Amino acid sequence: MKFDVTIVADDLNAAGPLAKKIEAMGFDGMWVAETAHNPFLPLAQAAGSSASITLGTAIAVAFPRHPLLMAQTAWDLAANSQGRFILGLGTQIKPHITKRFSAKWGKPISQLREYIEALHSAWDAMRGGSDIQFAGEYYRLAQRAKQLRAAAAPELEIPVYIAGVNTGLARLAGELCDGFHVHSFHTVPYLRQVLLPAFQAGRDNSPLAAPLSLSCAVFVVTGRDAEAIAESKIMTKSQIAFYASTPSYRRVLELHGWEELVPRLNALLRRNRWREMHKLISDDMLEQFAIIAPPADLPYKLRERYAGLLDRAGYYFPFAPEDSGKSDIWQHAARAMIR
Repeated sequence: MKFDVTIVADDLNAAGPLAKKIEAMGFDGMWVAETAHNPFLPLAQAAGSSASITLGTAIAVAFPRHPLLMAQTAWDLAANSQGRFILGLGTQIKPHITKRFSAKWGKPISQLREYIEALHSAWDAMRGGSDIQFAGEYYRLAQRAKQLRAAAAPELEIPVYIAGVNTGLARLAGELCDGFHVHSFHTVPYLRQVLLPAFQAGRDNSPLAAPLSLSCAVFVVTGRDAEAIAESKIMTKSQIAFYASTPSYRRVLELHGWEELVPRLNALLRRNRWREMHKLISDDMLEQFAIIAPPADLPYKLRERYAGLLDRAGYYFPFAPEDSGKSDIWQHAARAMIR
């Protein structure tokens, strides 16, 4: 199992030094989340400051970006990093796509399927293939291959991961993708009983032979002392409660008989009673969603829980070495990677 870290690139100029530090500490990969900032620019800096770590988006929002522009950006990052780039895509939710980005929202699984097919059409042309002639329900691409051949590199491959919670996107990943970002809001029984069969159903209907790579930033509860662990518990329960208030994530709760929490949490959310939501998440629920251990034991507990399930894993909170409160957490994780 590879151990990755995620960064939130609030300071673009810090991405290069961060990548160098992540690599020096012995971690395997660096993911950049799309939050308030574009996830691609930090990766361009990271590519020039590192030599071996995997670099990827976790995730980049797909639908507001035309697939040809996404294909070109991914191609340039893959070339710039000598093939170390992974394109991680997500659908986001309808209000963000239509209101925040003024972009098209259709049937998200069908739209993402077409999006990925369009990406591969563009990359085939960039490798020196035929002209792009792609026409679908959502996207149309018409481009002369010679306009893209300046960057021709027949051997360049760009793994595509998608992110999701439910079985529709899991089946799509199995059919078309190289990997899947398992949402942090999951339990091991949900991964085993619901997602793994969906991945396999997709692979059974796919020309792809390689196993699907699974990645996840896992919820963890940890700290240097009892006070820090208690604070970490509240923060993690709050995050779990927020996700649990979302009706589209209900199936995770249904598997455990916790679905009655959805309307209760949603009601608190609508009334802006954020600080009360964590109280509805029991300690038993927390243990299902999160790994609870002191920093020295945490990476080994993660490996123990996800051995044979995840190919790449990390912690849910971002890598921030300047945070003295978490420095020992990262040091122990790095030591675990070296052993």
